[in-house]
Amino acid sequence: MKLSFLKKTLLICAILLAASISLFADTTYKVEKGDTLYSISRKYQITVAELRAANNLSENDVIKVGQKLKIPTADISNAAALATDNKATTSGSATLSATKATKEYTVVKGDTMYSISKKNGMTLAEFMALNGLDSNSVIKVGQKLKIYSATGVPEPVEGQKTTSPSTSSGTTGTTAPDTRTYGTTVTADKNTVWPVKNPTVTQVKGKVGGVQLSAQVNEPVVCIREGTVMYVGVYRGFGQVLFVQSKTGVIYTYTGLGSVSVKKGDYVVYNQQLGTAGTDPISGKPGITFMVFQNGQPIDPAKAPRN
Repeated sequence: MKLSFLKKTLLICAILLAASISLFADTTYKVEKGDTLYSISRKYQITVAELRAANNLSENDVIKVGQKLKIPTADISNAAALATDNKATTSGSATLSATKATKEYTVVKGDTMYSISKKNGMTLAEFMALNGLDSNSVIKVGQKLKIYSATGVPEPVEGQKTTSPSTSSGTTGTTAPDTRTYGTTVTADKNTVWPVKNPTVTQVKGKVGGVQLSAQVNEPVVCIREGTVMYVGVYRGFGQVLFVQSKTGVIYTYTGLGSVSVKKGDYVVYNQQLGTAGTDPISGKPGITFMVFQNGQPIDPAKAPRN
């Protein structure tokens, strides 16, 4: 009797685990009645822009019942690149592109910006910058585009951090295992402004780089560089996330928030409250993870411009 109960319990756990894996891995989704790109993006905890880019859809495209959509693996650096308003300065990408030899690529049926960049060893941000594309771009069969002639991910711009290919996860809103790789805990420079007061600063490595900042329970999280709110929502592995783009195109990413007090499209100023600190489900301690991206590439948050 006990053995039978144990087998049933293990079977249920296995089914739940399989369902969880299928929900959060690369997959194909069949559109159902009532679905929108927004509702699908919320189900998989990614951005609408990522969905469009992965399926070569424009802002005006309408999805239909029965249509199959590719659900890309969540990558917050891709989300940041696609959230960027390309009217802002993109000199960093231009510098990067100029240092690499390129060749011509002809778009074939089934290609998307995601698939082309991935199979040619480029980040999505690099591919977009090299070809003057943005989150609203739709590529066409036969179109000529540029890719790097050498395989592998190109060298980062001087001063940018290099990250390992492991997966980053584990802030408010997820119960996934904490796969972040932590570096050293450093003493915060008293002259460095952070989104929370007097934090313990721990370097976070992995697929993207950033810092873990300790905080008080429900402590206000403030803006450290004025700009436009480009995205607000739950992002897979990072809980409640907020992207703020400065006038120079740099994306300041506040993740693991307990609450958010601004909305997409708002212009926020220095020291304005953006929300409150959440609680990390792995450590059980309050805090946020803070990252900064320039042209889709992570840069050292301690060296990012402040107001």
